[in-house]
Amino acid sequence: MPATLIQTNETPFKSVEVDPINLDIIENALRNARAEMDAVLFRTAMSPGIREQHDAFPMLANQDGKMVVGQFGSFFHGFVSGYHGTIEEGDVFLTNDPYSCEGAVSHLPDWLTMMPIFRDGRLIGWSAMFGHMTDIGGKVPGSLPTDAASVFEEGIQIPPIKIYKNGELNSEILELILHNCRLPEWNRSDFNAIIAALRTGERRVNEIADRFGDDAFVSAMEEMLDRNKRAMGQIIQMIVPEEKRYFEDYVCDDGMGYGPYKIACTLWREGEKAIFDFSATDPQSNGSINFMLNEEMFKMFLGAFVINIFDPQILFNDGFYDLVDVRIPEGCILKPRKPAALSCRTHILGRIFDIMGGLLGQGAPEALNAAGFSDSPHFMYSGYDKNGEWYQLYQIGFGGIPGRPAGDGPDGHSLWPAFTNVPNEFLETYFPLRIERYATIPDSGGPGLHRGGNGISIGYRFLEPGEVSIHDDRWLTHPWGVNGGLPGGRSDKLMVRKDGSEEYLPSKCDHVKVEEGDILYFNTWGGGGWGDPLKREPAIVAKDVERNLVTIDGAKLYGVVVSPDFSVDEAATKTLRERMEAERPDIELFNFGGTVEELKARCKADTGFEPPQAPVFGVRQFVGQAPATAAQ
Repeated sequence: MPATLIQTNETPFKSVEVDPINLDIIENALRNARAEMDAVLFRTAMSPGIREQHDAFPMLANQDGKMVVGQFGSFFHGFVSGYHGTIEEGDVFLTNDPYSCEGAVSHLPDWLTMMPIFRDGRLIGWSAMFGHMTDIGGKVPGSLPTDAASVFEEGIQIPPIKIYKNGELNSEILELILHNCRLPEWNRSDFNAIIAALRTGERRVNEIADRFGDDAFVSAMEEMLDRNKRAMGQIIQMIVPEEKRYFEDYVCDDGMGYGPYKIACTLWREGEKAIFDFSATDPQSNGSINFMLNEEMFKMFLGAFVINIFDPQILFNDGFYDLVDVRIPEGCILKPRKPAALSCRTHILGRIFDIMGGLLGQGAPEALNAAGFSDSPHFMYSGYDKNGEWYQLYQIGFGGIPGRPAGDGPDGHSLWPAFTNVPNEFLETYFPLRIERYATIPDSGGPGLHRGGNGISIGYRFLEPGEVSIHDDRWLTHPWGVNGGLPGGRSDKLMVRKDGSEEYLPSKCDHVKVEEGDILYFNTWGGGGWGDPLKREPAIVAKDVERNLVTIDGAKLYGVVVSPDFSVDEAATKTLRERMEAERPDIELFNFGGTVEELKARCKADTGFEPPQAPVFGVRQFVGQAPATAAQ
């Protein structure tokens, strides 16, 4: 049975014409309400993941659940598919189970809440928010096990439930959930902060409707959706061709010795509709890197990507969704079958942005970004301190943003533009560690006319015995360069023990024991370069050397000879550039740093690790089912 909406007033809203000035006022009021929801959450949550890094996403939607303002796209369709009860005034719904909401959230640490907003007994809209909880149980602290073989190893699963009914908290269910978490008070605080954010959105919606009238408010939201659809329709006509384009990229490994895994997409347009077909993508993994890519979520990624490139003034919402058709075969790594593990899906999530750039840029190379969003590295550190109290850190790392048509990629930035770093002072105050290094990695950004952003090196000195988990990628494959730009540098993780011994750690690992005095150097990847590096102004290269963004040797990849005093040797530079231009092969649109086979062949020499084995599909999670293939 589908969800049943209970309204005490069945009178439908009337469609009315909204004055353009009032429309702009309502739009900006909703934008501000969304921003206020964030502010309430960030100021009242406890976990650094939400409080400091802002790993949470708000939404205000119309009565049909279409996001009008927000960041992460509509959750409503997936929620309704998994909820079969009533929707009434005073209810608040909670879920974290991707399999129960068609991937509206994509791994268990993300708690999704939704609140229907009623006016005089009629549903007028929705307020929604999800936030990443530092822990929700499971086999490892942080609930992101790299070696999980099923979702049942990853923590408590919450199907869509009423956590509030008629305005009353179902405290017994909440206590049951918190009992399964390692940091129940953090989760409780973060949950209450999320609820406060929902109520802030509800209050602001009611205030706007009070001012302009219910019918005008509903009609304004419809017009805001329609405006987005018209704008996105024009962009789709410009950038999506009728002939098919293909692009593929890879996640390096699954943390269990297998990889790389291919994500492939074919793009074309039929009339006004853009088609994204992922049929050539690899089957689901036996590890935890599977990504439940909800089709609506992919449309959100697409909208955010193209709006920021073409016109950031366009209000990002769900209005254009019926102009996009997303085809993801069941059983592939982007739509795994239950109970496939999902906790480490961030690697593929990041790679989706690189794939969109590679697809959409082929027809307009001058507007093509290099690769470099690529991933969202995670670091976890936990244990008992000298007082016997449990400590647990979950932190998102940053990498290099790709070189772009407009200029260099930022150094050490987040995959998500709204994320911020956890201040080192916060880390050192609340956790038993000291930050020994926090710096960009010279030469990690791919050389180009516009340099790729450098990765970040963070040195964590541990002050208490404990264990760490590491989640990252791009240790085998490079963030690729475009239009003559060179690939970005790859990631690595170096542990320096207190006795001076050194060990490189895999990019995905759990239960790494650390002692007081050990240091982990968490080094992330750089962004790919954009354009011919031989055309970059020598003076700019010299300035990069002076700022320690590029080394003197690295400057030679731009054909620039820089002296120790940071001046350019003009004659030597001219000679070097002429020789490099004569000797290099023809410039190609993409530079991957080699084929997958070539990268695997030189893997140990480059990284110190054995190359991953070819993935084995259909072994564990397909018990009782036929193995999935990309053709299914």
